[in-house]
Amino acid sequence: MHDDFRVIEGEYLRDLLEQPVALQHTLMGLTVSAPLDHLARRLAEGEFRRIVLTGMGSSFHALHPINFDLIQHGFTSIMVETSELLHYATRLLDPTTLIIVVSQSGQSAEVIRLLEINCEANPIIAITNTETSPLALKSAAVILTRAGREFSVSCKTYVCTLLALQWLASVLCQRDPEPARDESQQVPSAVAAYLQHWKEHVALLLEVLKDIRHLFIVGRGASLAAVGTGGLIIKESDHFHAEGMSSAAFRHGPFEMLDQKTFVLVFAGDEKTRDLNARLVEHVRQQGARAEMAGEETSVTAFRLPKHSTAARPILEILPVQMITLALAALAGREAGKFERATKITTTE
Repeated sequence: MHDDFRVIEGEYLRDLLEQPVALQHTLMGLTVSAPLDHLARRLAEGEFRRIVLTGMGSSFHALHPINFDLIQHGFTSIMVETSELLHYATRLLDPTTLIIVVSQSGQSAEVIRLLEINCEANPIIAITNTETSPLALKSAAVILTRAGREFSVSCKTYVCTLLALQWLASVLCQRDPEPARDESQQVPSAVAAYLQHWKEHVALLLEVLKDIRHLFIVGRGASLAAVGTGGLIIKESDHFHAEGMSSAAFRHGPFEMLDQKTFVLVFAGDEKTRDLNARLVEHVRQQGARAEMAGEETSVTAFRLPKHSTAARPILEILPVQMITLALAALAGREAGKFERATKITTTE
């Protein structure tokens, strides 16, 4: 067993271990402001024909759970990357559109451009970690994540964004947000329970990922949040190519790449498609590649999620991927999450 983790014990690891505290602080700050309540009432009364959900990177991927929730409630909800919204989907920006913008910094190049184009014509609900950002100052309603300073790769801000979006969905769907808050009270302790064993998880994954050249992360439904963010943060953290996609899309092309140097992590996800995901794991293994399921029932402890509610699952699902980033960094002998070319805030479009 490998037990020398000094190479990965940097500021990124510190941020990972601070996630339970960040979640608790965010949860304590969630309140229905007068502007937010007003927008929720206008939405319920049919004043808005559609909801546009937008962001970039992990902020965009975090929108998957709320998108499905809003659609199931009966709203017309559309996810569009902010860059594409600016250049190819501006027709969506009419007075009957409610915009939800997620940006950790609130000042990325795409967000600044969106604020300029919108000119406050459409009401924006902002989810951001920066209270004094242009996004926070120019939005009709603001939900603050209280993740604190983050070194590089999105981790604290990402899980706090998921928590805030889950709560926002309850407000917009006219559900009592207090039960959602009560349900979320268990999330910080569940995250802490998993992270308490981070060294054991990483040691196990060193063996699982040894000699792997191709890494895929797949899932369905709300798990697409961890799928998209997982592929992104592995590239950011480790300079290792990983791809996130839906379980169904994986069969349309990448399946041909399967060999003994390919590893596929499949999220069990919701019960309605769990059997399909389990079948994919079996089929990948039959082709000689390596595959594991991430969920409550898996036998591999690093991929076993704590007992949780359905709403909490997207937050917990990113934890095994974070452990993968640490293990890949240890295998490469480099500090995980240390940027060499990228910056925390993307200021160039």
